[in-house]
Amino acid sequence: MKKIIYILVFAAAFSCKEEVKQVETIETENTTTEMQTNLDKYVNVKLTTDLSVLSDKERQMLPILISAANKMNDLFWYEAYGDCDALLADIKDEDTKKYVKINYGPWDRLANNKPFVEGIGEKPKGANFYPADITKEEFETAEMENKSSLYNFVRRDNDGKLYTIPYHKKFEAEVKEVSNLLLEASKLAEDAGLKKYLELRAQAVLNDEYQESDFAWMDMKTNTLDIVIGPIETYEDQLFGNKAAHEGYVLIKDQEWSAKLAKFSSFLPELQKGLPVEEKYKKEKPGTDSDLNAYDVVFYAGDCNSGSKTIAINLPNDEEVQLKKGTRRLQLKNAMRAKFDKILIPISNVLIDESQRKHVTFDAFFENTMFHEVAHGLGIKNTINGNGTVRTSLKEHASALEEGKADILGLYMVEQLHKKGELTNDLKDNMVTFMAGIFRSVRFGASSAHGKANMIRFNFFNQMGAFTRNSNGTYTVNFEKLKTAMEMLSQVILTYQGDGDYEGVAKFVKNYGSIAKELQSDLNRLSDANIPVDVVFEQGVETLGLE
Repeated sequence: MKKIIYILVFAAAFSCKEEVKQVETIETENTTTEMQTNLDKYVNVKLTTDLSVLSDKERQMLPILISAANKMNDLFWYEAYGDCDALLADIKDEDTKKYVKINYGPWDRLANNKPFVEGIGEKPKGANFYPADITKEEFETAEMENKSSLYNFVRRDNDGKLYTIPYHKKFEAEVKEVSNLLLEASKLAEDAGLKKYLELRAQAVLNDEYQESDFAWMDMKTNTLDIVIGPIETYEDQLFGNKAAHEGYVLIKDQEWSAKLAKFSSFLPELQKGLPVEEKYKKEKPGTDSDLNAYDVVFYAGDCNSGSKTIAINLPNDEEVQLKKGTRRLQLKNAMRAKFDKILIPISNVLIDESQRKHVTFDAFFENTMFHEVAHGLGIKNTINGNGTVRTSLKEHASALEEGKADILGLYMVEQLHKKGELTNDLKDNMVTFMAGIFRSVRFGASSAHGKANMIRFNFFNQMGAFTRNSNGTYTVNFEKLKTAMEMLSQVILTYQGDGDYEGVAKFVKNYGSIAKELQSDLNRLSDANIPVDVVFEQGVETLGLE
């Protein structure tokens, strides 16, 4: 039978991770191979935006920033796998090579890191941040310099003794190039805040001291161009959740949409006080200097470009910066719209009861995603019993629990702002869209913090009767029970975080963090309907018409 397959045509931009340039559609009589089925999990999306909002100097800066971000690809390849050139050289099948490039390695990020290359075993929990044979006990008892730093690798010497090597030493040549590019861009910057940030970030990549540049990034208010670059998220380290991975985004602010969103961060202190948890778990005051803005993203690289793609950002992750300044929440509007149109609507047509499909709307999807990022600023960053930060106390479970907190408190914020009259659309839109969003994100699998968070929420909601599964395999939201489940899950997560209860969280994740057979059969129906799981980007200077 005829099968339409998508052949990604790559142009070599650097050694391991090529920039996707175009997509050709070809009809063939061949039956579908397993690797073609894997590639069909992704739908191609062109990352473009209106460049007329940029000044001449900003247009000159854009290719430079893209070049700097692009260099994060090689660094992340090393962190996620190791020697990518050797891996790709041993693979003869072109479809397998393409899938390796999407995953930055031989493990399927949408299938709980299942290996898909012959001769490759399980992915080490610590990726390439640690020796593959290291145990938690060995790491915890070893004496090493700055062993818990976000910004170093753990290695063995010839005698088997563990030691650390900072990122800026391991990647000395690469970060020097990145630094030079950021300085080159800073000379063209007309916005004083952006100029200062680029100069400080150029220095930070050379010594792995990022706090000063994080503060400068928070102080930027009037810039249109933006870049997020460096070792940032710790999702890739599933051994301890402690080592940050390199990534880069290049962004263009949508000033009109951002103006509409600006007021919502001001509600954080009030919403913090009203959290459905004991007073001792909400004593911290969220930073009041937080920004909430909408952007079009024009380039992804490294960690954020691997497997499932980010559609919103909440940074910095530095707890000191968060408590003093808050965070910036960046809604990636063009990427968000692509996932809504190409993935969420088709999912809803299969799994949401027909009577409630009208409640799946882009405005609700945008709000739910936006307030997820805002909700990262709620709750608690430091444990209430002297166990250090929530992140260090909960180790490898910290990311999944934090994403779960942000999801559920984001919906809580939507409900509270509806009560205040600040949001005026139908709250049912947010709830049904939220439910559809669970089906979208749970397909990312347990190797993703977001996927695991959605598994936990689905199982918790199911236990609370927040939805019913109909005889035809669709789901209907029970609005009142969903509100109750939302409050109870919020209380559970905030309490675990405040207590820094590692053992309790481990049991919670084990009990709720798996996909039941019935849900898996429903997810299989989405695959049978050829609904993609995520997106792969056609991006870069040529796509933007800058060549």
